Amino acid sequence: MPLTAEDVDRFEAARPRLEAVAYRLLGSAAEAEDAVQETFLRWQATDVDRIEVPEAWLTKVLTNLCLNQLTSARARRESYVGEWLPEPLLGGDPMLGPADTAEQRESVSYAVLTLLERLSPNERAVYVLREAFDYPHREIAEILDLTEAASQQIFHRAKKHVADGRSRTEIDEAAARRIVEEFLAAATSGRTEPLVRLLTADAIAIGDGGGKVPARARAFEGAVAVAKFLWGLFRPAEAKRAIVGGSPEVYASTANGDPAVVAVLDGRVVGIMCLEVTAEGIAAFRNQVNPDKLARATAHWATVDHGKPLFNAF
Repeated sequence: MPLTAEDVDRFEAARPRLEAVAYRLLGSAAEAEDAVQETFLRWQATDVDRIEVPEAWLTKVLTNLCLNQLTSARARRESYVGEWLPEPLLGGDPMLGPADTAEQRESVSYAVLTLLERLSPNERAVYVLREAFDYPHREIAEILDLTEAASQQIFHRAKKHVADGRSRTEIDEAAARRIVEEFLAAATSGRTEPLVRLLTADAIAIGDGGGKVPARARAFEGAVAVAKFLWGLFRPAEAKRAIVGGSPEVYASTANGDPAVVAVLDGRVVGIMCLEVTAEGIAAFRNQVNPDKLARATAHWATVDHGKPLFNAF
């Protein structure tokens, strides 16, 4: 039976939430869009009049599609060139989803999305549905074909894994901009000492080039090593301009709720560096330069007022 206009409208009303769920589950905006579109095709192919609770049905279909995707993604990421990092989303992107509570904001932070890669697909699904969208365990159990007790156990295990790996500090947009500006002033000062003072002793720096843009295969670890890397990264060099295709404009912004450095060349986002901030200092720099993971950021960048660049890199 073909969908009525009301059926289509019902799905479109659910689309923002479905995209937000899929993004948290997959760590990829492009894959999230594909999963939501496949969910629509299944919605289109079923007799929707027989579905008692459309939201629950759509969430179950989407979640199981994402679980299948996560299982196959593990094999693909084993052959991925260099470090694999999630696709960052700039502030204001609707795919970031709800941000009313601290749990919702934290669930989409770049640090937590990275930590979620350590979880099994089921653990990730339970964590996302419970922590970010406040689904009761009874509904999660129905979505994943588990018992309610199993859902609770999986959630506590997943939450512990995530909690063990982070100590993020929540900050507002104004504070995020100040942190980025202070960091960039230190990174371009020509000395490593100001940078070291901003970092935690065990700070790390990770880059994802996907084999398409040069990025170190392993993370830099320790404040001194990270400071030297960052000093070199922002040091002008003709070779860097040749790789990027010019001298990018550098902006202070936010991505996934975290302070972020955004590099833009001719309107195209060529790099997003997310800063993980803790009470002790900046604990991590996660730099996404794989062009395949910056297309949505570029499209979003064109729709917002991002002010003037702080300077031109390289």
